[in-house]
Amino acid sequence: MSNAVRIHHFPKSGHAHRALVFAKLAGIAHDAVHVDLAAGAHKTPEFLAMNPNGQVPVLEDGDVIVSDSNAILVYLARQYAPDWMPSDAVGEANVQRWLTLAAGEIAFGSCAARLITVFGAPLNADFAAATAAKAMQKLEAGLAGRDWLVGDRPTIADVAAYSYTAHAPEGNISLDPYPNVRAWLTRFEALDGFEAMPATAAGLVA
Repeated sequence: MSNAVRIHHFPKSGHAHRALVFAKLAGIAHDAVHVDLAAGAHKTPEFLAMNPNGQVPVLEDGDVIVSDSNAILVYLARQYAPDWMPSDAVGEANVQRWLTLAAGEIAFGSCAARLITVFGAPLNADFAAATAAKAMQKLEAGLAGRDWLVGDRPTIADVAAYSYTAHAPEGNISLDPYPNVRAWLTRFEALDGFEAMPATAAGLVA
């Protein structure tokens, strides 16, 4: 049996991409376990035993099970990749601030907008666009004069914010007004081990 952690994922999920891309960037041995959402694999008793919310991603590390993409990032950083999580109180607090943005305005903004256009989710497109703009403005300001969101190297803050920001155009959210964000995406994608989430809109390069 493999000693690698197991990451249960769906390829078009930005939340799952956070966990997978971080494992790749940090060089953490892992097995990617595809969860067929269309077939309802996330609603089986076996999957619900791991995550009662029936959502990907889920991390298995021996007897440890972690759900929620940001929680998985924290666990993997603490357990296997400490360079990706500041050890000082101020640095960790700043990381948490961006994790909150990822779980809040990014999730209800560019993520929701993409759910509408790609998956036909019955959500409010105007609200998603307005919320996405707020998140983008915070990222743009946070990246002014700096390469990364926290400190002088990438952290899990960058990982948490990346996937749905990079794929915001799939939800008709333009990145054109945000030069700092676009430059940051380019830097992130140049990191060793980076692997893109598959694109789902015509004309968008994965």
